[in-house]
Amino acid sequence: MNTITNWDEIPMFDRDEAEAEYWSENRIDLRLMESSVANNSELSDSVTITVRIDPRMLARIKRLARSRYLNYQSMMKQWLSERLELEQRDQHRFSSRADRSQG
Repeated sequence: MNTITNWDEIPMFDRDEAEAEYWSENRIDLRLMESSVANNSELSDSVTITVRIDPRMLARIKRLARSRYLNYQSMMKQWLSERLELEQRDQHRFSSRADRSQG
């Protein structure tokens, strides 16, 4: 298993299968994950929320986090951060297409 120590090492994927294969052979270094979470969150700006999750789903999340040597809450925050970036990128891409089609 290869350990990713820099975010630039992670390629962009055009297919889910390619991404799944990549992550089956690679994992993110714990220090990289922790530094990313720490750098992207200001503790003074942090807000505590409550999310109801099915106990079986939470158990699966915790097992996955443990297998990656991560705190499950930090891993979930990273997932949310990554998904937010994707959504914003897609929104920007779609709005750019709409602007071009109208122009």
